[in-house]
Amino acid sequence: MEISTLTVYHCLAFVWYFFVCYSITIVRTEDQPSEVFLYGGQWKYLTVLNLVLQAVFYGVSFLADVLRLIKKLRCVKCVISSRDLLFSVLAFPVSTFVSVSFWALYSYNRELVYPRSLDGIIPLWLNHAMHTAVLPFAFLEIFATPHRYPAKKKGLILLGFASFVYISWVLWIYSVTGEWVYPLFALFSPVGLAAFFAGSLAIIVCFYSFGEFLNRMIWGDSIVIPDYKRKGK
Repeated sequence: MEISTLTVYHCLAFVWYFFVCYSITIVRTEDQPSEVFLYGGQWKYLTVLNLVLQAVFYGVSFLADVLRLIKKLRCVKCVISSRDLLFSVLAFPVSTFVSVSFWALYSYNRELVYPRSLDGIIPLWLNHAMHTAVLPFAFLEIFATPHRYPAKKKGLILLGFASFVYISWVLWIYSVTGEWVYPLFALFSPVGLAAFFAGSLAIIVCFYSFGEFLNRMIWGDSIVIPDYKRKGK
């Protein structure tokens, strides 16, 4: 994709995610179910955190594109490195995990992840913006531009750390409120819950590896920013 086209795409994606994040903050909360917006508010949900992550990622991507257009090569190198790290370790695997796991559990029993009481609060389009659109956006990004993945060990350590932080946040909320972020968790014993978290981590690691595989398959092993190659940066 040409850099000018890529710049427009990343700008539009950033505006879209910013709009979705804003829309979540202004959803009608009168008569809201008491279990939905307890301690931690909307920021306890991985779906909402992922939307903020995507907005940050596309904002960084747009900045990188603009810097490339105006030939600020020394600045863009650092920004592109940050963009690639965000995408490879978090943006792609988390988006894929959110979409796939949500719709799999929703199909099985929606009350476990998205109670019917939310239908009167969150519009249908916003539900799909949060849980459906994130998947094609993630795949389109892989096809739109190459990303340099970190060393496997480093990438998995960072992904594992991010997962540990979120799980700790979930457990902290339960310790404070006595309520689980997702009703699904109440079905498990402590051992079962630990196994569920471990299984979820294994799945998100698979999505990380799948993203890396797709990136390599489409763009090859040697990913070099053309501007750096020509300028010798």
